[in-house]
Amino acid sequence: MVGERNGSGLNSEHGQVTEEFFMTRDEMRARTKAYASRVVKLCKALPDEWVARTLGMQLLRSGTSVGANYRAVCRAKSTADFLNKLKIVEEECDESVFWMELLVDNNLVKPKLLNSLMQEGDEILSIVVASAKTTRAAQTS
Repeated sequence: MVGERNGSGLNSEHGQVTEEFFMTRDEMRARTKAYASRVVKLCKALPDEWVARTLGMQLLRSGTSVGANYRAVCRAKSTADFLNKLKIVEEECDESVFWMELLVDNNLVKPKLLNSLMQEGDEILSIVVASAKTTRAAQTS
């Protein structure tokens, strides 16, 4: 979950609180930026052929968008705005994992070279989805 810590425990402006897992907005911002940087490095190292370049451009766009759009989440003006912006992060993260799967499926990158980055994409995606669910649940209670 993403939120802010306070002296009395865990707190979040948008109701994203859980005791099992907690990450501050700054930690999540750093994590999504690091993910974007890893995507950039991967795209720079792709084979110099048109299929790899084409898939790489798609991956570069969606993978770096994860970090950029998470920054927008942090500037949300309302809960509805927060959820809308978070949905964009969810879609871009899922898309970036899709492009990596295609790179592997088409033998353009060895699976062992992408496992860690794909796992990070899946983890970020899970955090974002859980955060949105928790926020929606807090709205209805």
